[in-house]
Amino acid sequence: MCEFNTYLHELVTQKELPGGVLHVQHKGKVVFHQAYGGFIDRNHQTHTMTTTTRFDLASLTKVVATLPSILWLVDKSTLEFDHAIQTYIPEFKHPDVTIQHALTHTTGLPADLAPAVKRDEVRDILTDITCLELLHTPGSQVQYSDLGMILLGIVVEKVSGLPLSTFSEHRLFKPWGLMNTTFNLTKADHIASTEWYENQYIQGKVHDEKALHLGGASGSAGLFSTASDVGKFGHYFLYPDTQQELSKALMKSAQTHFMQNRGQSFEVWSGHGAPLSCGRRWSEGSFGHTGFTGTSLWIDPQEELIVTFLTNMIHYGRQHNMVRIRPHLHSMIHAYFTNQ
Repeated sequence: MCEFNTYLHELVTQKELPGGVLHVQHKGKVVFHQAYGGFIDRNHQTHTMTTTTRFDLASLTKVVATLPSILWLVDKSTLEFDHAIQTYIPEFKHPDVTIQHALTHTTGLPADLAPAVKRDEVRDILTDITCLELLHTPGSQVQYSDLGMILLGIVVEKVSGLPLSTFSEHRLFKPWGLMNTTFNLTKADHIASTEWYENQYIQGKVHDEKALHLGGASGSAGLFSTASDVGKFGHYFLYPDTQQELSKALMKSAQTHFMQNRGQSFEVWSGHGAPLSCGRRWSEGSFGHTGFTGTSLWIDPQEELIVTFLTNMIHYGRQHNMVRIRPHLHSMIHAYFTNQ
């Protein structure tokens, strides 16, 4: 049994990891796909995780739905990266903030709203965002922010005439064969529960509070999917010639380092600064993203390695060791497959 597989079983046994699914592709082929642990559903019943379990992707939504939707519109509509967000959302009061700034997390907007959004309050998320002051000049530095990505989700709606959920499903997910990837689930079956809230676990409803207030779908969170679907998405970004929905040049550009280990939405390892959550072994130019619920996708173009790791880490609460677990796991996986 390979070391990383043993490690994940140990994490479940030691109750450091509630459950998850690991999906690994190497040189264009699926080489590992296994489920671990389980979850308790909203009716307090215990379930074993399977390879077809769907997860709340949290911020992986940014790269799986919002980024490709924007790329599609840049390629096939009048939308341009240098267009001001204010052009499409007039109430946003900063005319110098562009689509590109939001994609690269250089808008100058803060990371989140303050005070933090609660599930059970009445909150107008868009108004709250449009009223914010900028923390720094647009384009001058990276500040990872949900807020710019939420604005991009609304831009998709304004330009296409369709909600982000509908647009991404019809223009991207269905053509790509991502049949288990969707916003706003109609059933909670085979869905990993996330966090305990008001006497039951959240299951089948988006965990992210801002996305919940925005109707369950936003540019920053809300998407549900399986590890195999996210892995297939990763395959298309590693091998853009294998799909026809997006411009190959735009897909390659999105995964190119821009500033401070950022590309367009993706984190991109530049070889400088603090190592990313995939760990130090991964090649320069590796790109990916993570999600608050315990999800991640990492791609190493040099080694043709794609690792999708979806978990329900916050099932045990928000105090967990994923910041240590994720780089250790990915380093072991990288060493195992690239040394063969």
